Amino acid sequence: MPERSGTARDESPCAVRAILKSVSASDVGGNLRESFRTIAASRGPGEIRELAGVSIASAGVTFQMFNAAFLSAPVLSEAELAQRILLASLHFGARGLEWAYWVSEDWLEGKARSRSRQIFERYGLRHSVDLPGMVAERVAPPVKRLPPIEVRRVRSAAGREAFCGIGSTCFHVPFLWFQEVFDSESVWDRFAGYVGYVDGEPVSTTATVMGCDAIGVYNVATMPDNQRLGYGEAVMRYALADARREHGIERSILQSTPAGLKLYERMGYRTVTRIAVYAA
Repeated sequence: MPERSGTARDESPCAVRAILKSVSASDVGGNLRESFRTIAASRGPGEIRELAGVSIASAGVTFQMFNAAFLSAPVLSEAELAQRILLASLHFGARGLEWAYWVSEDWLEGKARSRSRQIFERYGLRHSVDLPGMVAERVAPPVKRLPPIEVRRVRSAAGREAFCGIGSTCFHVPFLWFQEVFDSESVWDRFAGYVGYVDGEPVSTTATVMGCDAIGVYNVATMPDNQRLGYGEAVMRYALADARREHGIERSILQSTPAGLKLYERMGYRTVTRIAVYAA
């Protein structure tokens, strides 16, 4: 039997799945960075910078989660991870900002992954949360009929206030912190926000950001008294359909909270990575 020319490759189903998972994990991280860049670029105090192996996307706000650092290349050792943390720490320290490091676990190798929490803590960053990074090539149809809800895209001061009010309540953040992040009209040119209203009252939100050939889904939230009624899913599906019409893309990605994981799995999302958040 003739030999193949060129370099042999492992094309087994397991190898193909591993490659696809790696690409999907990279896209989750890439879209997440793009969402922060969109917000940072819209604000006067915002800053976007590339350091050695570190991406900075800082909104320059009180809410430290939006003053963000990301890995921009894989980390192969503990010493390398420590250097990347120190670079970001010096950047934000010079500006007097509290900040957060958003880390995709797939970019950490060996001991850099297994000892990551201890290394971050050494530099004053405590582990805040782990978020499953999920991908759906196409969202599955609803398993049950969704409730009627009026969905409006955020295009006015009233819409921004409703979006921030729901986010403040559901994510347990002071309203003024949330408002500071989204107070610029220009952020809404690329950060597409949606608010769902029931009997004229705002009850649920979703936002989308395009990046890495995918629709990034963010700020999925429903007021406590309106949860488990299908409103969040209804607004999210509306936002995804709007993005498909505008950009012609089906593929979508998100970072799930524990409360939303089962819903996203029913909608056809699969976990491809985990995003760890460390806050100073």
